[in-house]
Amino acid sequence: MAWDERVVVRDGVRLVCRDWGGDGPAVLLLHGLAGQAGEWTATAELLSPRYRVVALDQRGHGAAERRPEDVSRAAYVADVVAVARELGLDAPVVVGQSLGGHTAFLTAAGHPDAVRGVVLVEAGAGEPDPSVPIQIGAWLRSWPVPFRSRDLAVRYFGGGLLGEGWAGGLEERDGGWWPRFDREVLVRSLAELGELSFVAEWERVTCPVLLVLARSSFVPAQEFDTMVRLRPSTRSVCVPDTGHDLHLQRPETVAALVSDFVDGLPDRA
Repeated sequence: MAWDERVVVRDGVRLVCRDWGGDGPAVLLLHGLAGQAGEWTATAELLSPRYRVVALDQRGHGAAERRPEDVSRAAYVADVVAVARELGLDAPVVVGQSLGGHTAFLTAAGHPDAVRGVVLVEAGAGEPDPSVPIQIGAWLRSWPVPFRSRDLAVRYFGGGLLGEGWAGGLEERDGGWWPRFDREVLVRSLAELGELSFVAEWERVTCPVLLVLARSSFVPAQEFDTMVRLRPSTRSVCVPDTGHDLHLQRPETVAALVSDFVDGLPDRA
């Protein structure tokens, strides 16, 4: 299914969206760290017959501004609000995977009138962990870039839908396939996760929330328990035989869960 590219510039930073159009309630899809809007394609194609679906290349990722100066959590949140406003997404349901999910609930906490509901896919709201930037930086440095071919990249990232999703974030240049981001920028964007707690923001979320976890989840059990204890209305689902990138492994399941969630939301006053 066809999508249109939409560009939104906020404070001089270029943000790029894939807009599948469609009628019905708005759904805004946010990728995780080192991801890109294209990884939501299969999910978006399943949703777009019934909803207005947009996926965002967030700052520092994909076709968006590659080296933004501001990579704070507040900047990512402000981008979501700006994109929704500029594209006419009236109080969208924001669906975010991993760091995109973190951005989604922070947006709901800080701008309750701008978000109708939140779906967190493998995303938590835990206490600070100083090891996160270090571990993610080491993981990004371990990539054998440049990949000599796209097929080799697909295999390196696990093959199938999972490998294709990650390889979709590469670009061909200088005789190889390279990530469409700067590692240092992404590591810098994780600094606050190593220093700050966002539990208070989690408690301020007033809209409905669906938490979608993988069978082999990156969200620690203790963190999940805390999230549900602080917000007992939070719905949660565990998807069997999946890992952290379950939206790539089971796009049809994620689309069905998002659809059921959106359809079950109360009408806006």
